[in-house]
Amino acid sequence: MVWQYVLFWETFLERLQNVGMLHCLHELLIEEYTFLAQNETIKYEAKEHFVKQSIRNRCEIYGANGKLRLTIPKERKGSSKTIIKEIKIAYKEDWQKLHWNAIKSAYNSSPFFEYYQDELEPFFKKKESNLVDFNNKLQNVILELLQEENCPDFTTSYHHKTEFADLRNHDFILENSSKYNQVFMEKHGFIPNLSILDLLFNLGPESSGYLHNIEISIEI
Repeated sequence: MVWQYVLFWETFLERLQNVGMLHCLHELLIEEYTFLAQNETIKYEAKEHFVKQSIRNRCEIYGANGKLRLTIPKERKGSSKTIIKEIKIAYKEDWQKLHWNAIKSAYNSSPFFEYYQDELEPFFKKKESNLVDFNNKLQNVILELLQEENCPDFTTSYHHKTEFADLRNHDFILENSSKYNQVFMEKHGFIPNLSILDLLFNLGPESSGYLHNIEISIEI
């Protein structure tokens, strides 16, 4: 559940430094957490305009009928150009209850759902005002569960060009990600690159090792 990113990453080409920049996301995809796990310093783009139909406020989990998309609704504003840090979450409908019930239904029988549920359920009860705050707090908890020490920072202004490799509009490619057991795998087969929750609930403490073993490249 989540934002989009800019990954500014000096070490991507030259390994001179290790700086990346991402977008704010509702629940980051496994590919983005792979990048987070393998790089020390990352910045999130907080000053871009919100893009509709993007992963900034949505994610996909593995339900009984296959992929299931969860979207956080946002409050409508008069202007179509709203800075992402100013996006407010809408609570007209009880999306938190719907999302948590969907997650429980999808992963209740997974090996590690009970192990992690107490850490994650509060995000579907407490009401955060801003999408960025929700995403940031959720991501920090997930990084703790992964036992990753990275602490991404935020941009304070928007720049079209930077001194770093600008990866905002490029896709990640997972070169050698292996299959892992998923709850409904026998029914629908393996589905890659879902929400990081899918990996956590199925692999548990082994999730971090899985992320570090993936070779990731960027489609330029």
